[in-house]
Amino acid sequence: MALLISGRGRRAVALATVAAASITVLAACGNSSDAPSIDGIGAKAGASYDKIITSAPVASAADVDQNAWAKKIKAQGYLKVGGTDSGPLFSIKDINTGELTGFDAGLSQMLAHYITGKDDVKALTQLTITSVDTRETMLQNNTVDAVFATYSITPERAQKVDFAGPYYQSGDAIMVQKDNTSIKGVDDLNGKTVATESSSTAALAVKKLAPKAKVLLFKEDQQCVAAVQQGRADAYVLDQGILLGDALSNDSVKLVGGDPFTVDPYGVGLNKDTDAKPFVNAFLKKIYASGDWAKLWKATIGTVVSGDAPKPPTIGSVPGS
Repeated sequence: MALLISGRGRRAVALATVAAASITVLAACGNSSDAPSIDGIGAKAGASYDKIITSAPVASAADVDQNAWAKKIKAQGYLKVGGTDSGPLFSIKDINTGELTGFDAGLSQMLAHYITGKDDVKALTQLTITSVDTRETMLQNNTVDAVFATYSITPERAQKVDFAGPYYQSGDAIMVQKDNTSIKGVDDLNGKTVATESSSTAALAVKKLAPKAKVLLFKEDQQCVAAVQQGRADAYVLDQGILLGDALSNDSVKLVGGDPFTVDPYGVGLNKDTDAKPFVNAFLKKIYASGDWAKLWKATIGTVVSGDAPKPPTIGSVPGS
């Protein structure tokens, strides 16, 4: 699915500022030939969002009882989730209500609802903030039951943790200051200073595709955004879905380069020493079939991308899944 970044609204203009023109970038997945446009800001907590979560399927008692991982979660009454509370579109906390909303947050809430059958969305999950450096450790020591954090599936990571999914597919893109005219694509990163998150797949992609770039590594997304805003980095490379959210909330930056230059499948991170993976994969298949995955997409990512929801990726379709 292609999305057209146009100049509708102040935040959309921040994305679209390339003289007076619009630029086309690839949305995270799907094969639609339609070109929807940016004209929204993101998910909001409220009754309609909560209804999407609580109207999703609930597992049978037999299915839960037959899976030790799910049975433990049902007994504790909530899902311990590793993720973030500051990721627009994917997982962000409402400062007034404390409720998490977004595509990743919603999927974790749906999974908790699927296991427990409970309808109090705010109480379905308990969030622990994770980073690219701590996700595997938190899964391995059972600090969290699952990681929903735009977590890219790779064979290397799959040696340490299990991945259910993929449940979404995106790719790496480029963010620069909105008045930058020297960087139009990945080739232009050569000779430039490029910020990205440590241990991210983007760091490897930059080194491979722009070997003359100087890579600055930071632990968190907002540190990378700040580096670009302050001129310490010429560009920030990471998953397009994350950069899109950043650009929606920061009018001093823009995305350039058109289509993502990598393929980045997201998975649910799980402890390898549990029987969680088949259970979570079964859950994902159910919300694909029921249409609840698409409803959640429309309520989150779909608030800034018009058009139909993309087709979800096939479970187990990428190396490491």
